[in-house]
Amino acid sequence: MHDGFNDSGWGCAYRSLQTIISWFRLQHYTSTEVPSHREIQQSLVDIGDKDPNFVGSREWIGAIELSFVLDKLLGVGCKIINVRSGAELPEKCRELALHFENQGTPIMIGGGVLAYTLLGVDYNEVSGDCAFLILDPHYTGNDERKKIISGGWCGWKKAVDSKGKNFFLHDKFYNLLLPQRPNMV
Repeated sequence: MHDGFNDSGWGCAYRSLQTIISWFRLQHYTSTEVPSHREIQQSLVDIGDKDPNFVGSREWIGAIELSFVLDKLLGVGCKIINVRSGAELPEKCRELALHFENQGTPIMIGGGVLAYTLLGVDYNEVSGDCAFLILDPHYTGNDERKKIISGGWCGWKKAVDSKGKNFFLHDKFYNLLLPQRPNMV
């Protein structure tokens, strides 16, 4: 619902991609404007990944499509990590912590029918404990930082919370898209 555009039920990966491209803009790696959903779809048609009727549709996209768009629009390469279950995500915390240390780029996590944007991890080398700083693109309210944070739309999530609830579903696979910073010469 950002910018008055209703993408409820299908736009979370598009929003995650827009966040990633915003990061590249804010870090001065590109001056490319953040693309609309339609422009993202057109990029996928232009490279031959989707048929022309994809433009204007409400079809989901995932990590692979995001990597294609980042390559086409920004020349950014990506690494993709696959896990068979949400239960395996904590096993990737050390690798994710290294990504944030070395690359710093937001990560798109896609699994089942949802996508999230990972902004950081808190990884304890000794205990192996891990928490994920998640920006949830499903938020539909006004751009009010306090409301977003207090409502849990951006915040730290444990793989299993204090009530024993899993944040990442154990019966779904996940793809993690790790955009790589361009080499600056």
